[in-house]
Amino acid sequence: MPILPRIARRRRLLAIGAAAAVLATGASIPAHAAPALQEVMFVGNNWEGTATVIKARGDFARIGRLNVIPDKDKRLQEIYLDPIKLLFFLGIRETAGEGHDQFVDDMYATPDGTALVASRPSFADVVSIDLATGQLKWRFPVSGFRSDHMAVSPDGTRVAVSASTSNTVHVLDINTGQELGKFATGDKPHENIFSKDGKRIWNMSIGEVNNDFDAPWQDFLKGDRKVTIADTSTFKVVKTIDMRPRLDAAGRKDLSDAVRPAALTPDESKLYFQVSFFNGLAEYDVATDQVTRVKTLPENPDTSDDRTTYVNDSRHHGLSMSPDGSKLCVAGTMDDYATIVNRATLQEGPLVPAAKPYWATVSGDGTACVISESDADQVTAIDFATGQKIISVPVGDHPQRVRLAHIPAGWTSPTA
Repeated sequence: MPILPRIARRRRLLAIGAAAAVLATGASIPAHAAPALQEVMFVGNNWEGTATVIKARGDFARIGRLNVIPDKDKRLQEIYLDPIKLLFFLGIRETAGEGHDQFVDDMYATPDGTALVASRPSFADVVSIDLATGQLKWRFPVSGFRSDHMAVSPDGTRVAVSASTSNTVHVLDINTGQELGKFATGDKPHENIFSKDGKRIWNMSIGEVNNDFDAPWQDFLKGDRKVTIADTSTFKVVKTIDMRPRLDAAGRKDLSDAVRPAALTPDESKLYFQVSFFNGLAEYDVATDQVTRVKTLPENPDTSDDRTTYVNDSRHHGLSMSPDGSKLCVAGTMDDYATIVNRATLQEGPLVPAAKPYWATVSGDGTACVISESDADQVTAIDFATGQKIISVPVGDHPQRVRLAHIPAGWTSPTA
């Protein structure tokens, strides 16, 4: 037999043997190796229109930054040529934006880590931005005139976004931007939470936060506020929860029923939530359909009692839970602190000074809470075990949402 055919035959036999060895271990043979990903955090700098990318644990060091409004000139031209869009654009600036445009609210990464998907309130849309080039991959205009909080499904393939002026939640394919479905909510849909099996979406509507009818006796002017639970296969509403009678039954007729940030326990038996104007949180038992406990947290003596001074009616805005469900992390927005709360006793830990903290999430390793300090342009990590501050990291102008993500290892900010 000639030498070359013998060599080729030997290589085929070696390849077959190697494949057999792999199959014997129960492993599959990938068609191609998946790119290595690194765990990071996206920090949305709302007034700047950028996302700062930082490490998700350890020293939380800055990795890079992405422009979330590469199409700004085009969007502004569209707005200026449409009187109705311009009216709402300027209205967002003067109300929710505190005199600034709201260019980035919420952010997630696509499952393959190649793109950032963000909601942009002032542009009333959701966009996908290529992490390698910085260019738009797709854009979805929401119904109405403002987009808000989002949530990503457990498998990472779908993203839900609140369209706050149309009382709608859109559910999109995160890779293509195609709408998969939508459902109606209460007034001003805000926070969204997917159940861990991905079969339900919980939406919290906060009502009319842009008016100054903030006195308790004017509560009826705040609109229809409720928790809406929808099926993610049919997009039909399966349950609504009005916290008004449930708070009343718990002896808290003094509290607003506008549910703000919320967190479900790992077994999804309880929901913890913040409400407008309140320095504290409430506990809702899912099975009994009752508010079971309410915790009032310390007031900052320098915080005004004038409710009209609270940003979008939120005295406290930001709530997350440790992975084991034992601790809650609370952003005390107008009281300028954050604290770790023991879930069993609802006893707060040390009050960690923070400049208008606006969000709270969990680090990649689950050991720390990470808050955004919107007035200090930084994020701060707080140890769940001790309640003490670990480190602060500078980011961009007015950070709000902070989300975990996985992006390509070695990623650097695009030059485009």
